[in-house]
Amino acid sequence: MRQALASHAVIDQAIGVLTVLGRISPDDGFTVLREISQHTNIKLSAVAEHVLKYAQGAALPDVLLEEVRSALTRHTGGDRPL
Repeated sequence: MRQALASHAVIDQAIGVLTVLGRISPDDGFTVLREISQHTNIKLSAVAEHVLKYAQGAALPDVLLEEVRSALTRHTGGDRPL
């Protein structure tokens, strides 16, 4: 139960990061996070952890960086916030 709650908190925080970076709604932030997970075959919680680390100054793995850019571009009408 604690693991699930912790995972949910990390996902919510990552949605917040994507919302700020992409200037998108929280619903779109979740959609972007889900798309990244599906397109890279990386668990949603692991993608969320990488996004949070990126917000704290760490580099994103190349595969995630490209997918974040692509997903945000799809949801921002062509702007590339990263």
